[in-house]
Amino acid sequence: MRIGRYLQDRRVMITLFVAALVVSVVFMAACGVGTELIGVVSVVMSVATLIGLIYDYCRKNAYYRRLFQNLDRMDQKYLILETLRQPGFYEGELFAQVLYEANKSMTEQVNENRRQMKDFKDFIEMWVHQVKLPVASLLLLCHNHSENLDKKFVEQLRRIDRYTEQVLYYTRAEHSEKDYLFQRCSLAQIVHKSAMKNKDDLLENKVEFQVSDCDQVVVTDAKWMEFILDQIINNSIKYRRETDAMIQISASAEQGKTILSIRDNGIGIAESDLPRLFEKSFTGSNGRILDRMEVKSTGMGLYIAKNMCDKLGHEINVISEEGSYTQVNITFL
Repeated sequence: MRIGRYLQDRRVMITLFVAALVVSVVFMAACGVGTELIGVVSVVMSVATLIGLIYDYCRKNAYYRRLFQNLDRMDQKYLILETLRQPGFYEGELFAQVLYEANKSMTEQVNENRRQMKDFKDFIEMWVHQVKLPVASLLLLCHNHSENLDKKFVEQLRRIDRYTEQVLYYTRAEHSEKDYLFQRCSLAQIVHKSAMKNKDDLLENKVEFQVSDCDQVVVTDAKWMEFILDQIINNSIKYRRETDAMIQISASAEQGKTILSIRDNGIGIAESDLPRLFEKSFTGSNGRILDRMEVKSTGMGLYIAKNMCDKLGHEINVISEEGSYTQVNITFL
């Protein structure tokens, strides 16, 4: 609380005091009051007013300084009301009451929005489960009658299955802590399940799949880790090269950490796109290439993968050289 602004805010009161003092002096002089008495009265009035201003400034300055200090120390600044002490001046009481009413209204609105969001997410999750059942049935029918169906039809059906699963995990991601089951898991088993899930796409697109040195045990949630790996493998298939496409998965132990590496020899990623790779809905130059090939890129796969790795306590990073390779590293701490 700056004293200059404080005095400026009270300039009307100070001006009125000065005017009243001048009128009083003139009036006393007109009434024949002695000069010494006029001087004493003027000094007493001025000192009394000055002391009143200093006292008012000090108590308000102490209150607001403590308020802003508490605010600076808080991460969740909307909880500032909980740190407020009862102010010793009327303006402060009014301010605290306004803040209390505003905070109460905001809390009620936030709770209502959370309730609506939860209802919406519950509905989406239920809807995805309902949709995945007929999609799975259609995939099974396609598998049993593959000789009579166009491969493009089956491919589009698998894409629907992947996208619905992506929606399911995205809606669960915000409160996924309730769905975690941390345990010692075999990386080889997680990679095997992911490979089996994507085997049709790997075979149809003639992508060679190599796994080595994955006999490592890590602490993670196997279900969520499989989904993360699916997103990376799907991207590798999507951005593959025309011939001799390859995906190599390996694991290594370094300084007490286990690193899972997924490397492909696809079209790579532009260096300018790397810093924004994990941003929501970011597709970059590769996404525009896919659009021209009539294959839509959503830019959500790596965003969800990064979000899940953060919640699981894993690190994920990508190194790439455009036109040569892309390597995704997941570090289990």
